Formats: sequence, C-alpha cells, structure tokens
Amino acid sequence: MKKKAIVCVDDESIILDSLGEQIKNIFGNEYLYESAENAEEGLEVIEELANEDVDVLVIVSDWLMPGKKGDEFLVEVHKKFPKIIKVMLTGQADEEAINNAIKNAELHAYISKPWSSEDLERVIKTGLSKIEKKV
Repeated sequence: MKKKAIVCVDDESIILDSLGEQIKNIFGNEYLYESAENAEEGLEVIEELANEDVDVLVIVSDWLMPGKKGDEFLVEVHKKFPKIIKVMLTGQADEEAINNAIKNAELHAYISKPWSSEDLERVIKTGLSKIEKKV
C-alpha cells in the first residue's frame, strides 16, 4: 500500500511544530508528516515525496512568507499536482489572495491564525473525504 503524506508550509518553525504535533495527535501514524519553511522548499518536498511514490494528500500553507506568497504557491502546486487538497492557514491573507487560491488552486479551505485543533481536524478530514469520493 502506498504511503500517504500531509505537508505543511510556514516560515515560522513554531507554527510547523505545532501543526505537526496536532496532526500526529489527530491521525497518529496513518500519514507521514512533512514540513517546509518556504514555498520553494515546499515544492521540493512535494516533488521528492512524489518521486518516492508517496501520495501527498493535503497541503496546509501559510500565506505571508518570504519570496512567494501562499496563494501563488498553491496555484503552482495545483498545476503540477491537481489532486492535492489545498488549505491556507493565515492571519494575513487578503480577499484577493484567497479568491486567487479558490479560483486557480481549488482551495479547499481557509483557516485563520490562531486556529483551533478542532478546525484543523475538521478541515483536513473534509478534504480527505473529498479524495475518497474521487477514488
């Protein structure tokens, strides 16, 4: 059976640590958890996992990051990996950025910082259920 992964991208390591801990608490060892500190690194992680025959199911990305903004990153991911469920987690994104991600990256959900683990769990699980319906 293929390994499955959830990838989180945020320029703040404390956020990545918190997301990783919450995802592991929710799903245990059901999924690999990978993280990246910027969009470029995030794309590298996703491509490496794909090359290792790991299915990246969900990506949770910050919006305000050095270099490429989260909506632009998610659009780029969507072009290469359209089946990945995309979630934006931020306290900074403007309406235009959110609309860009919805329109051009099929953004599944937007979660505001600070977030609750309940919101994170609900959003990821509804995203995963979308994938199961497609299979």
